[in-house]
Amino acid sequence: MSRKKKELPVFEEVTITDVAAEGKAIARVNDFVVFVPYVVPGDVVDLKVTRKKHHYAEAEAIHFHEYSQKRVKPFCQYFGVCGGCKWQCLDYKEQIKYKQQQVVDNLTRIGKIELPEIYPIIGSEKVMEYRNKLEFTFSNKRWLTREEIEQDVHYDQMNAVGFHIPEAFDKVLAVEKCWLQDDINNQIRNAIRDFAYAHDYAFFNLRTQEGLLRNMMIRTSNTGQLMVLIQFKISNEQDKIRKNELLTYIADKFPQITSLLYVNNDKCNDTLEGLDVKVFKGADHIFEEMEGLRFKVGAKSFYQTNTGQAYNLYKVARQFAGLTGNELVYDLYTGTGTIANFVSRQARQVIGIEYVPEAIEDAKMNSEINGIKNTLFFAGDMKDILTQDFINEHGRPDVIITDPPRAGMHGDVVNTILFAEPIRIVYVSCNPATQARDLSLLDAKYKVMAVQPVDMFPHTQHVENVVLLEKREL
Repeated sequence: MSRKKKELPVFEEVTITDVAAEGKAIARVNDFVVFVPYVVPGDVVDLKVTRKKHHYAEAEAIHFHEYSQKRVKPFCQYFGVCGGCKWQCLDYKEQIKYKQQQVVDNLTRIGKIELPEIYPIIGSEKVMEYRNKLEFTFSNKRWLTREEIEQDVHYDQMNAVGFHIPEAFDKVLAVEKCWLQDDINNQIRNAIRDFAYAHDYAFFNLRTQEGLLRNMMIRTSNTGQLMVLIQFKISNEQDKIRKNELLTYIADKFPQITSLLYVNNDKCNDTLEGLDVKVFKGADHIFEEMEGLRFKVGAKSFYQTNTGQAYNLYKVARQFAGLTGNELVYDLYTGTGTIANFVSRQARQVIGIEYVPEAIEDAKMNSEINGIKNTLFFAGDMKDILTQDFINEHGRPDVIITDPPRAGMHGDVVNTILFAEPIRIVYVSCNPATQARDLSLLDAKYKVMAVQPVDMFPHTQHVENVVLLEKREL
């Protein structure tokens, strides 16, 4: 006999008091901390608990008694369904305040180090259409919203192109309009969708791994160039014909596309790693521009997705580096060498290190394109490349700029930085929590002199943070 599932409680007239990680907000009921999505501080709501642990619970708002003055009307029709832009209901000025507090809390509570006054966060000038890259998934299993199910809505076409539903890997929300990128993304996506519907193309089945159309990536740039990449799974000669017909249609309908690419992907995921990207029309890349420097961006290249805020971020990093033209700079986790090339004019030499070989080739190409001759780039795992022997061979850096992934720096990397003893360290991070952990490891020899948060992603909880450390006088 199965155990009867315990009914979870409903909390009535609860005031939302704060924000938390992952786009959720916080309420407190007796000794419980309750995490709630899609509400803002000041809302008074009834909460239905969906998950209960010893000291916290997760819940959803089922009724609003009062709306907070901080609340704004979401501009996207898919708010609360697609899983992105979870703060659209929170006024952007308030988002900025909470992101600032997030940085302060992480650095003080986790880092437990002496801090200067933290500069006010640099907000994004654009809060819509700020992204230069979006990816969409084709699926033969369209996600039906709760409202559609309750209204017994039936669609003639259950194929969809759009975004994955959180915690439902094989379901995709059909998207008509996304506000995150220039409207060209909607025009291209919807035209491809309609062509595929009209010509009975097979959308991908994420469970059986069958179907011709898999994924679509659209990149825009501040130079006006446009890249579109389609992922197919080509299983026979007929698929090859259909692939060419679709790409020809796209090229003819959107002549503004300067890089039309495709891949044949028979893997179990949509990453481009290990895939041969082919050019159907135009170039295999587009360019971004910054202070007269041109940066080549290919299909596999990493480039900050908010171009305007990337420029602000790099300016802060360069300012904190305090370069005079005589310094040897190490740029760790250099990616395609954007920061390395951006600061090279003010340095004697810049050495960049990055795990992805293709990114390093892009970094070298970006130096060549811009006539930069004082950069060196190395590919490999950071903890294996950045060693005491490497520093003895290439010289002790005067400045280290580091921009690691969300997990932060490996302990061996931190130890090598301490061995290198640069005068200054500029630590750029997309995760203030792991950044705080690393700062505490550096604290014995380095003091935090300045902290500058930069908001890269409006309507999400993510924030980039730049920290300047200077060597202590021991």
